[in-house]
Parts: sequence; structure tokens; C-alpha cells
Amino acid sequence: MTSQALQAKPAAVADIPSWLLSFAAGYVDVVGFAALFGLFTAHVTGNFIMIGVQLIGASEGLLTKLLALPTFVVAVGCARLLETALRRRGLPAIAVLFFLEGALLAAFMATGLVAVPLTDPSAPLVVICGLLGVAAMGIQNAMSRTLLADAGPTTIMTGNTTQIVIDAVDLPGATPEARAAIRRRLGKMLPAVIGFASGAIIGAFAFKLVSFWSLALPAVLLLSLSLQHRREPHSL
Repeated sequence: MTSQALQAKPAAVADIPSWLLSFAAGYVDVVGFAALFGLFTAHVTGNFIMIGVQLIGASEGLLTKLLALPTFVVAVGCARLLETALRRRGLPAIAVLFFLEGALLAAFMATGLVAVPLTDPSAPLVVICGLLGVAAMGIQNAMSRTLLADAGPTTIMTGNTTQIVIDAVDLPGATPEARAAIRRRLGKMLPAVIGFASGAIIGAFAFKLVSFWSLALPAVLLLSLSLQHRREPHSL
């Protein structure tokens, strides 16, 4: 199979709403940050900032943040290798990756429930808990660059927000053709940003109310997406 074929997207991918994945990412990110001493699970490079802050002050959760990037890299690499292998065999790669992400989120939830109350940020269960969340979001980040590239970024909203502002400024003076392209981008990026913000807000309240049980919602969402796409042909 050629590399061009592997880069082709299944038609059904276009049916996956970007706002739903952004909602899950914002939700998981805020739960990880609130529960695990300032750990970013989706916006993983944000941990560099937290590491810098903690190197000059309190070092709560420093070990987990140091391990987050290599865990993220391994998760992205494994997701890509698995996707390539599954698609070569005509298997539903997107369903499998959604399942793995949902399963990792469920494991994130279960480990957190076992670990509570979280008093020692360097306790093994606390570290494992955080890295399970990072791995889950690593899979979603990988898919956003491959299988879900047409949906745009769903885990980091800086680029989406920047493009929305640029398009809003350009829209009034754009040609009809450019306006159509701008509206298509806005139709993709605005729901993603709104979904992420909504997920962060709802996730914060959910965590306050039910602690790590709050992660059941994004886990179920991802597992539902896996079931929805399990029978779709992915032969390329």
C-alpha cells in the first residue's frame, strides 16, 4: 500500500463532530489540572510552564509533569503505528483508537478513585493516574493530525482562536470565493472552541461534585464513538 493511500481519510470521518472531541479534551484537561496538582493532560506542553514555576517554588507534582512529555510522545507514536497497521489490513482504525482512548480514560478514572484522597503528588498511584490521562489525550492529539485532520485541532485551541480572529477581520473585505472558504473554516473552528470551553466549565463543576467519577462522561463519549464507527469500511 502506498503512502498516499495511507494518508487518505475514510469518508465517515467527516461525520465526527469536532466540538464533541474538543468538549472531551477540555473536560479531561480541567479534571487533570484540578485533581493532579496542575497537570495538563490535553495541552501537554503547558506542563513546561508548570515545571518552570515549580523549579523556583513549590514542586508539587513535578515528577508527573516531567514524565508527561515522554508519555505523550510514546502514546502518539504508538497510536500512529497502530493506525498504520490497522489501515493496511482494512480494519476500522478510528474505532480502535477511540476505544483505546476511552479505555485509558476509564483507567484514569479508576486509578484516581483508588488513589483518593490525593495528598502526595509523587505517590505511584497519583503519577500513574496522571500519565493515563496524558496517554489518552496523546491518542486524540495523534488522530487530530492524521485520521481527524479535516476536523481541525480538538485539544489545543490557541491556533483555532487565532484563525477565528484573523478570519473575522478578513471576512468583510474578502472576495466571494474567499468568503466561502472563511465561512467553512469558521464553521469548523468556532464549534471546536465552544466545545472546548464548555467541556472545561462542565468538567470543573463535575469534578467538584463527584471527583474522579466525572471522567465517566468523556470515557463513555469516546467508547460510544468507537461503537458508532466499528462497522465502517476502512479498506484503502
